[in-house]
Amino acid sequence: MQPIESYALLGDLQTAALVADTGSIDWLCLPRFDSPACFASLLGGEDAGYWRIAPAGAQSCTRRSYRGDSLVLETEWETPQGAVRVIDTMPPRGEAPDVVRVVEGLSGRVPMRMELRLRFDYGHIVPWVRKVGGDLAAVAGPDSVWLSTPVDLYGQDQTTYADFTVAQGERVPFVLTHHPSHLPRPTPVDAERALVTTEAYWSDWMSQFDYDGGWPEAVRQSLVVLKALTHQPTGGIVAAATTSLPEQLGGPRNWDYRFCWLRDATFTLQALLGTGFVAEAKAWREWLLRAVAGDPADLQIMYGIDGTRRLPEYTLDWLSGYEGAKPVRVGNAASDQFQLDVWGEVLDGLHLSRQAGLAPDESSWALQKALLDFLEGHWDAPDNGLWEIRGERRHFVHSKVMAWAGLDRAVQAVEGYGLDGPLDRWRALRDRIHAEVCANGFDRERGTFTQFYGSQGLDAALLLLPRTGFLPWHDHRVVGTVEAVERELYRDGFLLRYDTGADGGVDGLPGDEATFIACSFWLVEALHGIGRHADAVALFERLLALRNDVGLLSEEYDTVARRQVGNTPQAYSHVGLINAARHLTGSHPATTPHPRDHQES
Repeated sequence: MQPIESYALLGDLQTAALVADTGSIDWLCLPRFDSPACFASLLGGEDAGYWRIAPAGAQSCTRRSYRGDSLVLETEWETPQGAVRVIDTMPPRGEAPDVVRVVEGLSGRVPMRMELRLRFDYGHIVPWVRKVGGDLAAVAGPDSVWLSTPVDLYGQDQTTYADFTVAQGERVPFVLTHHPSHLPRPTPVDAERALVTTEAYWSDWMSQFDYDGGWPEAVRQSLVVLKALTHQPTGGIVAAATTSLPEQLGGPRNWDYRFCWLRDATFTLQALLGTGFVAEAKAWREWLLRAVAGDPADLQIMYGIDGTRRLPEYTLDWLSGYEGAKPVRVGNAASDQFQLDVWGEVLDGLHLSRQAGLAPDESSWALQKALLDFLEGHWDAPDNGLWEIRGERRHFVHSKVMAWAGLDRAVQAVEGYGLDGPLDRWRALRDRIHAEVCANGFDRERGTFTQFYGSQGLDAALLLLPRTGFLPWHDHRVVGTVEAVERELYRDGFLLRYDTGADGGVDGLPGDEATFIACSFWLVEALHGIGRHADAVALFERLLALRNDVGLLSEEYDTVARRQVGNTPQAYSHVGLINAARHLTGSHPATTPHPRDHQES
């Protein structure tokens, strides 16, 4: 298995593929992000399915990059026989999902090899494969895949091969198309036309980009990733393209992230609206409204890409896991947790949409009032927290602050936008929650807010308190909290979410985890907010250096192994990058410079 950072992303706005720098597609779920994978060697080795095109006998490529702001990937090898380029893309979905690969000779005559091992249902099912009119057809149960190419194909050991030579100026196409097995074969796309139209699509999409801050190239790359993780038909944005890439190499903290989390809503809206992508922000808001509609008591922390509520979790025991990290999970049992903060996050996200001038949905305010009714009756209950703690429920400080934020946005809606609601009651409860958090969630001796009431532990989510407006950046309790989080959760230049061993193992899980990339971006904003701008920029630059050669970030970074870990590419990490860049270059002002501004963070 290749390092996580060796993978590039392809996508057609309904699913995604991961391509290693060896030229092998090792992960692809069809037809949707959350469908079973037909290439799953990422989690089970070659027997679980892959599709490799590369010079015969070659290993990692010489170089690779995307064309401009598109997801058209160019991978090049220089060999003793000459140079060759493989161009990969998934055109925006038409009649069916397609993967297009074009081999281009750059110099000399290079012997090439194609290997295709289709394994449906996450490597569990070997399809029936036959040749039909020169093309390859593979069928198993509900799935059917066609491979169209002009080169000769042959089968051996339940794998399809092609051996051919490409000379300078020659181009050899391969088109893989999926469709339900009970339907007729779709019309195959023309590979060359697909490359042109895909590049044009992404160029046209990026023309909306409206951002004059720092690090524009990194911001643009992250926006492309965010768009690629968007399910275009519904507007939902998945947390990542993968499942079960471990938070600890060889460890058990392996989760399915191919779903949409409510906690991401406000941050994602900020990133999209702050860079000019209003249509995507509106689509995400409309997905949010549809997903949370219904009884407020049934609000979940996450949903399927179409708003599906039931996400049962089970394990794929036949897969060995990424570098032996087991179990491999599908679904996510955390969807059944009670996380108080999501009510506040939904209300905050919809308030942000209101502030940004997005046309209101006529039923939106009625839904928000129903959410507020539930929040009024349950804000004082313990919960699982935003990190999906699988241990004992606690009174998490961040959760209480988000309950405060939900009430605060309701007050602002009535005061500033003339909407109807019990203003005095909401204002009184907002103030009561604020007072309780300051009394029970703040450690006066240490000068910091804590992870939960009575805790000695800290949580990176505490960095978000001033972003909600709960307290100003210059408040001594905020400064003390930022510095305590930095001091106690900092590991080799980056930030943990929390200490997994603190308070007797608050999350109820075995094993450990690496530093969390999104939290490190939160620290960038927090350092800037308390006046330590130079330290914030230094940390931001270190985080940028974690990106792989095509600009992708996973969920976490292992500072010992010096490798990306966790599911990839991670939307939360890229949203964190976009928002941190915006804030460093003027989205919110820093306070008076701190005396330690010029010291190493």
